[in-house]
Amino acid sequence: MIKKHIPNSITCCNLICGCMATGAAFHQHYVWALLMIIAGAVFDFFDGMVARLLGVSSPIGKELDSLADVVTFGVAPSAIIFGLFCEVQYPEILWPLRPYIPYTAFLMAAFSALRLAKFNLDTRQTTSFIGLPTPANALFWASLIVGQHAFLVSPKFNAVFLFLFMFLACLLLVAELPLFSLKFKDLSWEHNRVQYIFLLGCLLCLPLGYSALAAMIVWYLLLSVAVNARVNF
Repeated sequence: MIKKHIPNSITCCNLICGCMATGAAFHQHYVWALLMIIAGAVFDFFDGMVARLLGVSSPIGKELDSLADVVTFGVAPSAIIFGLFCEVQYPEILWPLRPYIPYTAFLMAAFSALRLAKFNLDTRQTTSFIGLPTPANALFWASLIVGQHAFLVSPKFNAVFLFLFMFLACLLLVAELPLFSLKFKDLSWEHNRVQYIFLLGCLLCLPLGYSALAAMIVWYLLLSVAVNARVNF
């Protein structure tokens, strides 16, 4: 049956997008890398949906999905950060280590793989997230580096800041940080107040251009923290 191969074909498109994003990042073609990660995220959204609609979900599809996600949302953003490490300013004390520091970017791939493995086994994440989702992290870095490239390679920023910022993102991937679900229960304000507030904030981010996605993800994290603080209080 042809239809049983359709979801896996969509997943493979996600994987190919991740490979293309990685290749582009190594050549510092960051806009193309961002577009490929966005395309990969679209394919990632639809492969599971199509599998359920066609009734052809399978264990191999789940495994393939995770493998594709590691590439598109783990290796690709690592490659983007690697490219930026090759461009940023370095303090004089770190000049001898300049050829080697860019490889620390691949910590992001390792933490992303760990995040995906935890997600596959964590039954608490069926309706919401715990820790920053890998697609959000990948989109954040691609959007930030494209939108703020001039600042990131200027003397106002340097490799130390980039490493600390990257390591913080790695920790957020595996942190026990509850994040609200983006799914709407219905169209009412009462049941979806947080989601509507989030969407309003996203609209306000649109004028930021390429940086808009990065700003939206920061807004998502801040709003989740605020919601959790209110619930705990």
